[in-house]
Amino acid sequence: MANEQITREEVEHVANLAKLALTDSEADMFTDHLGKIFDVVTTLAEVDTENVKPTYSVTEMHTVLRDDVANNAHQSQELLHNAPEHQDTLIKVPAILDGGAKD
Repeated sequence: MANEQITREEVEHVANLAKLALTDSEADMFTDHLGKIFDVVTTLAEVDTENVKPTYSVTEMHTVLRDDVANNAHQSQELLHNAPEHQDTLIKVPAILDGGAKD
């Protein structure tokens, strides 16, 4: 794993993609925090785990799964009635790509 550090520009770019407005101090803080997280990941990547058996759970408990069964699946009209705007059977939502979102 490379020893590259995340840059402030990368933090601001990701924040922009997520439509988050960061102040200068927040951008600096996140750049510092993410840099420290990456340092830990780099350190962990250096650990030799060749002969270590994978641990999927730290307890002997097993997850009990139920069948995935849809309940009330035929209530589309009630759902559409609660939507602020819809067309046919589709709910209209504001655009968020290509600058369509409102700041």
